[in-house]
Amino acid sequence: MTAFKCIALVARVDNEQVRESLLRVEQFLLSEGLDVIFEELSAGMLGSNGRRQVSLEMLGGHCDLLIAVGGDGNILSSARAMAPHGVPILGINRGRLGFLADVSPDEIEERLREVLAGDYTTEEHFLLEGEVKGQGELPCALNEVLLHSATMPKMIEMDLYVNDRFVYTQNSDGLIISSPTGSTAYALSAGGPIMHPSLNAIVLVPMFPHSLTSRPLVVPGDDEIKIVIGADTGVDAKVSFDSHLEFRIEAGDSLVIRKKKERLLLVHPQGHSFYEVCRSKLDWASRTTGKQDTPTGAE
Repeated sequence: MTAFKCIALVARVDNEQVRESLLRVEQFLLSEGLDVIFEELSAGMLGSNGRRQVSLEMLGGHCDLLIAVGGDGNILSSARAMAPHGVPILGINRGRLGFLADVSPDEIEERLREVLAGDYTTEEHFLLEGEVKGQGELPCALNEVLLHSATMPKMIEMDLYVNDRFVYTQNSDGLIISSPTGSTAYALSAGGPIMHPSLNAIVLVPMFPHSLTSRPLVVPGDDEIKIVIGADTGVDAKVSFDSHLEFRIEAGDSLVIRKKKERLLLVHPQGHSFYEVCRSKLDWASRTTGKQDTPTGAE
């Protein structure tokens, strides 16, 4: 008997492939006698037909598991809503890379059957929250917080502090503050390191710095990061969270970033390997075909 009694379905991109997978997931779950609830916009893709539906913000209080059908962006938006409720997320990949959504469309029923039977693993991912002066809310991001000039392509001056200790003054197009989860996203394209999701660390990646000595910096995940926008330059900045929420910061103001208390739980079918995902998505070739993710010397 499965521990999941009510399962929520979320999809963000409205196309034939996503609708087909969304419908397959719904039909399988109903055939297993489970309660299914839709995020309201996702239900609209299939037509109302009496489907139970609520907003994404309210969904976490109604379900035991959320299945996100689409790409990693779908999981990003769902993570911000599910983390406070402790609801785990399983991703069906209908996107491009799929670092987080790792169930392929041709194995939906097989993998869902395994998960419902308890044959799965869970993986914790922490989120970043930011405090922007003058903003009442504390927005959060699963991948990264991005700070950049409000009037591109002007260079921005910023002072970086970690736990209130001064680190450096930097002139660049911006700064990416990334969690381990986001290290394979925007931070990677800017030259940042790939970090295993289990690491308790945050990486700061400069964007086109005005110095050859400016390099990505990895700090402990429990540290508090403060960035002060240079007042003398008169250049305002913008900060965005997972390319979703965006706020303006005036010269002289500061942005404080810290780890969010609530964690995201991702559900993976048995056999999931971060290194296998990297090999597949980043085209890391192996000299010998058929190599598996087993320890050296293992049978």
